[in-house]
Amino acid sequence: MHIRPLTQNFHVSGQLKPSDIAKVAEAGYAAVICMRPDGEGWGQPKFSAIEEAAKASNLPAYYLPVGGGVPMEQAKKLRSLLKETGGPILAFCASGARCAGLYQMAQQIGG
Repeated sequence: MHIRPLTQNFHVSGQLKPSDIAKVAEAGYAAVICMRPDGEGWGQPKFSAIEEAAKASNLPAYYLPVGGGVPMEQAKKLRSLLKETGGPILAFCASGARCAGLYQMAQQIGG
């Protein structure tokens, strides 16, 4: 698990496994966001497995899949989550690149 901070409260990572979630919670994250669509890659855990591990660690988990571009609707949802979540957020996809791109879009749309 390689975590890269974009800001003090928004960090990105490549694919997480359910076994990583307890460590994410212990590290003090307030939420985790999955931006990778289910079934995108071989061996990728489904979001439901991530969500179950997050519930066991009392960590909110959100599913904002982004595929084939960066949709405006997902950027608006991310912006809302950023406003609602107190504390650092860890977002993940295959490499962290989509998460970084959607974060930048969410910052630019304002509101």
